[in-house]
This record gives sequence, C-alpha cells and structure tokens, in this order.
Amino acid sequence: QVQLVESGGGLVQPGGSLRLSCAASGKIFSINVMAWYRQAPGKERELVATITSGGSTNYADSVKGRLTISRDNAKNTVYLQINSLKPEDTAVYYCNVVASPRAGVLGFNYWGQGTQVTVSS
Repeated sequence: QVQLVESGGGLVQPGGSLRLSCAASGKIFSINVMAWYRQAPGKERELVATITSGGSTNYADSVKGRLTISRDNAKNTVYLQINSLKPEDTAVYYCNVVASPRAGVLGFNYWGQGTQVTVSS
C-alpha cells in the first residue's frame, strides 16, 4: 500500500502564491507519473498538471504559465507551485501517483486526501 500526504493549502488573497506538497510513502519500488488534480465546488475533478519520472511535464491550458509541477524522486514527493492565484483557482487539490511495489509489476493508482485552496480577499 502507498500513502499520500498533502500539505500547503490554505486561504490566499488574489495574486498570491502557494506551494503544495504531496509525499508518498509505503511499499514503493518506483513512481512513474505524478499528477495534481483539482475539484471546485459543484464541478468535476479536473487534471491540472502531470510530471513523469524523467521530468516531462504537461499542464491544462487553463493554468499554463501560472502553475509549475516538480518532483523530488529521492523523497517520492511532488510539488505544485501556484502563482498569481485567482478566485477561480479555489478548489480541493488532490495529488495522484502511479506507483509500483516491485520491479516488473505494473503501477497502481493512488490518491491523496486533498488539500483546500481558497482564494479570496
């Protein structure tokens, strides 16, 4: 089993910045893709950014230029830097990883518990 612990959310004024963290622990041999999703009130969960083990990144068009995803493979941790926050960024942010427990085994999908980001003056 793999556990994901997220941190870094909170209340921020428009234009501010936040850095979210998500640390994975447990029976991990390797982690391929790490990602951040978000779910705003009354809306479906959406993918905002992904990063592969090699460092390749992808972003949703709606957040390009303001969000940066990064990872520390030694710490099994993924980060999301959010700049120029807008009220529409208000959501619960979830991290997601595909982790393999040992060599030769396909990865399983794991979710964090979510961290609330609220952008308001």
